[in-house]
Amino acid sequence: MVQVKLFDCDHEKDLQDAINHFLATLDSSDVIDIKYGVSAFPETTGDQIYCFTAMVIYHA
Repeated sequence: MVQVKLFDCDHEKDLQDAINHFLATLDSSDVIDIKYGVSAFPETTGDQIYCFTAMVIYHA
């Protein structure tokens, strides 16, 4: 069965760590694809808020 696992983090390093931790639980042949996205939103203070996301598609 094909499944997905979604990740959403405020920092790139946190996303990397979360995905690597999850991938360590899978056999490498089970991974089908990884989709990555980043969004930036302006804050009223003039700063930027970043959202780093990924979706791992894999065989369960």
